[in-house]
Amino acid sequence: MSIEIYNTPYKKKQEFVPLFGNKVGMYGCGVTVYDMSHIGHARTMIVFDIMARYLRHKGYDLTFVRNFTDVDDKIIARANAEGVSSRELAERYIEEFTKDMQVLKMRPADIEPKATEHIREIIEMVRILIDKGMAYEADESVYFRVGRFHAYGVLSGRRTEDMLAGARVEVGEHKENPLDFALWKSSKPGEPWWDSPWGKGRPGWHIECSAMSTHYLGPTLDIHGGAKDLIFPHHENEIAQSEAVYGVPFVRYWAHAGFLTIEGEKMSKSLGNFITIRELTKDTHPEIIRLLMVSSHYRSPIDYSHAAVDASRAGLVRFYEMLDRVNHAQETATAPRLAPLFETFTAAFDDAMADDFNTARAIAEVHTLTTGVNKVLDQGQAVHPDDRRAMQGFVSLISDVLGILEDDPAVFLEQMKHSGVSATGLSETEITELIAERAAARKAKDFKRSDEIRDMLKAKGIQLKDTPSGTTWEKS
Repeated sequence: MSIEIYNTPYKKKQEFVPLFGNKVGMYGCGVTVYDMSHIGHARTMIVFDIMARYLRHKGYDLTFVRNFTDVDDKIIARANAEGVSSRELAERYIEEFTKDMQVLKMRPADIEPKATEHIREIIEMVRILIDKGMAYEADESVYFRVGRFHAYGVLSGRRTEDMLAGARVEVGEHKENPLDFALWKSSKPGEPWWDSPWGKGRPGWHIECSAMSTHYLGPTLDIHGGAKDLIFPHHENEIAQSEAVYGVPFVRYWAHAGFLTIEGEKMSKSLGNFITIRELTKDTHPEIIRLLMVSSHYRSPIDYSHAAVDASRAGLVRFYEMLDRVNHAQETATAPRLAPLFETFTAAFDDAMADDFNTARAIAEVHTLTTGVNKVLDQGQAVHPDDRRAMQGFVSLISDVLGILEDDPAVFLEQMKHSGVSATGLSETEITELIAERAAARKAKDFKRSDEIRDMLKAKGIQLKDTPSGTTWEKS
């Protein structure tokens, strides 16, 4: 079965065909290490972690690169405020990020480069751009000439004339065009610097990812992406400078994760709703967080709330209870009773994941499987040895691809025993409101939203039944 990926610039799903046979090069934009990583970072990192896991599960020879931005205005400002070097501050938060990823059961990227380790490659790219007339020096800084890259805006769908209307030149910049962006920044007092043909300075933000990604994966990447807010200007600028240097397409498939809000609002320290991964994982099992993130499609927005966490916890408890029931059933059945259900699930799971890594559908299939297994066990507790082997295959698949169901069921359930979570994590009022929203979406022929609501409810163990007189629901 082939994989389809939604390709951002084309605004549609396309069959995934790597550039070089079975080998896949994937680059994910990492974090700027000036503070503790937050829940929004967790969402994006889990998205690309699962993409990498599934590609490997399907047999692709994947090289996954994820960078650290370890020189930046925010890093410099915080380091100066704390009276430490930028390097010391960056290393501190790289170490904290690594700890957070381990807690979230994240598999490390194959290569995790730092911008400051690739100054030579950055300077070489800037030199080539100047030689080609695509960049120019101004007051010991270097800027990219956006006007000479005629495909600028292809990723974000923006027109240069519209962008010019809102563009402005910052104080201290010497641009030919307000849209031009910095490739190399001249050093200021109190800033780290490196020698270059244009004087002492440091790289601009966008050039570092072009230099690192192409250094490790070649001039054309199979998959590149990050959070949706990186589409413009970061990824747009990466395309311009990379293709201007190499003269070949920079990325074959662009993938972007949807936004995350907190109780319906954008996360912000000023609003007091800024949640770090460390704070989140202090009292919440990491698999609950992972299930919360994968219960929505990676391109869809996620709203983090206490209700959402409770729903995720309830769903995870339900899965582990099913596993525990199978573990405690007697092996006295004369023929397999559950194995066919697990086999059906495997095909449905693969179909969901091959459809643009649709984890929401995949989780809905886990709920369907759980319902089926429970119904069989309600009719008689006996199982066949093949049933347990099939269940272990299911657990291996889910833990390998989604990073959940890795704990011993009995141990996990003991931990959750006093959580007091409701069966679905949603009140009847909330369920009714969602059903009403789905009905309105169907009436407006917004079937994408209608399906999203159905799949979300199914992922929380709620089955909908459409009848001539309306939609009813029941807990599965």
